[in-house]
Amino acid sequence: MRNSWWKILAIVCLTYVIIGGFLMPAVDDLGILGKTIRNLHFHVPMWFCMLVLLTVSYIYGIKYLSKGNAAHDSMASSFVKVAMLFGLMGLATGSVWARFTWGVWWIEDPKLNGAAIGMLIYTAYYILRNSIEDEVKRGKLSSVFNLFAFPIFIVLILVYPKMAVELSNHPGTGDTMAFSEFRPTANDLRMVFYPAVVGWILLGVWIATLKYRITEIKRKNEEI
Repeated sequence: MRNSWWKILAIVCLTYVIIGGFLMPAVDDLGILGKTIRNLHFHVPMWFCMLVLLTVSYIYGIKYLSKGNAAHDSMASSFVKVAMLFGLMGLATGSVWARFTWGVWWIEDPKLNGAAIGMLIYTAYYILRNSIEDEVKRGKLSSVFNLFAFPIFIVLILVYPKMAVELSNHPGTGDTMAFSEFRPTANDLRMVFYPAVVGWILLGVWIATLKYRITEIKRKNEEI
């Protein structure tokens, strides 16, 4: 119980988010998003979770290059794979949201395109790992790839959209309103949004650690 408090917290937060996300007050003051504004509690935290998982993977990739510990490579690869899962869910929820607000599944937007390109970069990471059989070589090459992929991903989803503000329709970018500017519903959104961020991140870390344990069991069995 002492070591599982954060797992319990994840379950509590997500239970609250699922119930509150659909039932608690959440009305778009401007009448543009309507009830789809509730997707805020699911779409945005997916990307926050992905960023946290990729950051952990980046750190362990550096550790592997420094110490050559195979467990560090397992940790880095496991967190990337789960991060990609949350990235795909982020793209899916964003696409559905776009369909109901903009009338199309996808638009030419710097933030959307940057996220998609970032996902393709990490897809290449996954392909690279699967194409190399030697464990040491696979770990080194994928860690070096991750060393460059993560900063590029940050630029694509955080820096580039800010540089192309006039071309973006994404909320909070350019002249478009951020959700924090919605009054008085901003406080209603925060009551669910903040627990959603905590809950989804904890769930992502939970799944990634399980994936790491499975990867390590397979690796040690192969060594035996």
